[in-house]
Amino acid sequence: MRSVPIMLHPDYILDEFNYFNPSNLLQAVLTGAVHVPISEMTEGVDASGRSAVSGPGSLRVQGERLVVEEPPTFLWAYKTPYTYGVKRKDGVEIVENGKRVRFVPAGSISNSTVPHRYRSIERIKRWYRRADEGDRIALDYQLSNFSDGRLPVPPGMIEKLFGDTVLEYMENYPSGSPVMVYIDNSRRSLVSSAVSYLGFYPQYDDNRRAFNARAFASAWNGTIIPPGSEASGKETVRFTASRDPEAPGGYASHGSCPPARALRAIVTSAGMPLPRGMTWEFHAVLFGFNPATGIKVRNTGKYPVLIEMWTTGSGANTRIYARLYRLEPA
Repeated sequence: MRSVPIMLHPDYILDEFNYFNPSNLLQAVLTGAVHVPISEMTEGVDASGRSAVSGPGSLRVQGERLVVEEPPTFLWAYKTPYTYGVKRKDGVEIVENGKRVRFVPAGSISNSTVPHRYRSIERIKRWYRRADEGDRIALDYQLSNFSDGRLPVPPGMIEKLFGDTVLEYMENYPSGSPVMVYIDNSRRSLVSSAVSYLGFYPQYDDNRRAFNARAFASAWNGTIIPPGSEASGKETVRFTASRDPEAPGGYASHGSCPPARALRAIVTSAGMPLPRGMTWEFHAVLFGFNPATGIKVRNTGKYPVLIEMWTTGSGANTRIYARLYRLEPA
C-alpha cells in the first residue's frame, strides 16, 4: 500500500478509506505518512475495494491507475478447448491449458477422475478403445477471444462470472462457437420471418421427415450470432436418416430441407449471405453437411441477431416457423 507524507496530502486523512480505519489513522499520527486512498489509485472501485460497476467489468491499467471498466452492452467470447485427454499406453493423460496435471489409468476412467460435462464417460471410454496412442479428445472448454479484449475465462469461473445459462449454451454448441455472455439494456427488433411446410413425400417416410424438421428447428432455436461472427446450430440435436438411392452413401436426413428453406429466407432477407452448407435450390441443404453443425450463418450486420424456430402440426402436415431478431441497445 502506497503512503505519502501528511503535509503533502492532508486531505487524504479525511478520506473514508483512512478516516474510518483506526489502524490507518494511528499509522498517520505515529509516522507522519498517510495511505493513498483507493480512489486515488483506482477507478470503478469503492473505498472497500469492491467493484462499483454494474455487470462483468474488466480490469485494466491506465497510466498509474487500475481501472474497472463497465462491460459493453453486448459482450461475447468463443468456446475453445481448455482440457484435453491424451491417450497413452496404459491410460489417459489429462492436460489443462497446455500443462499435464495428472494421469488416469485406463481402468480408473470415471466421473470422479475425468471431466465429463461435455463428454459422457461412456463416450470417453469408447474413444479410448478406438483411439491410437497420442490421439487426444477435448474434455472441457474455456471462453476466450472476448469482444472487449479481456483475458480468457477458465471452465471453473464461467458459471460464477456469467451464470448457468451461459454454461448451458456452451454445452449445446460446438467448439469454436461464439457465446453471448452478457447483454445489458437492449431490445429485440424483428427483422424477418418465414414459414415452410413439410408436405407429403411418403417414399421417404413422412414421420421421419417430421422428426428431422423438429430437430432442425430445435437445433437452431435460440442461436445468437454476434456481429462479424459465424455460428451453427446446436451439436446436441440428432437427426434420423431415410434410404435414398440418389444420396451419397444411400441415406439422407430428409425433412431437413423445409426448415432449412425457412432459415435461408430469414437470413438472406436480413441482408446476410447464403449460409454455408446450403444452396438456393428447393433441396436447400447440401449433401454431406450436418443440418445443425454443418450449416454456418454469418452475421454481417452491426448488432447481434437471434434466431427463433419452432414447429406445429405432425407428420406431413408439419409447419416450420422462423424469425430473425436484431438485438439493439435500448
